[in-house]
Amino acid sequence: MKRVYPVVLTQCPDSVLVYVPDFNIDTEGKDFADAIEMARDAISITAVCIEDDGAELPVPSDVNDVKVEKGGIVTLVDVDVDDYRQKNDMRSVRRNVTLPAYLDYAAGKSGINVSAVLQAALKRELKIS
Repeated sequence: MKRVYPVVLTQCPDSVLVYVPDFNIDTEGKDFADAIEMARDAISITAVCIEDDGAELPVPSDVNDVKVEKGGIVTLVDVDVDDYRQKNDMRSVRRNVTLPAYLDYAAGKSGINVSAVLQAALKRELKIS
């Protein structure tokens, strides 16, 4: 589910502070781009926790209703909670893999963990760190 929430950004000497009024959470980034990414991450992880507790996510406030102190900037941050959940789900999933018997035998004889090798190969192929 994709939503857009208002956030308040405040430039400080060494960072950009972020306040997300609809979730009452604070975070920060080293610059505006990083602050927006941190806001997206903070909103998403909080939203996942709220959903896991069986509660409803807050309805995004109207950007015009957000109160800003002097020097603050109101902007919008989009989040896709379902996408965030999938990308950060670290549960193991059982998967059947077909490979030649000689490779299975050689891997077992060498003590190679086939699952670990497959994970490493998939991460390399998909350019996931």
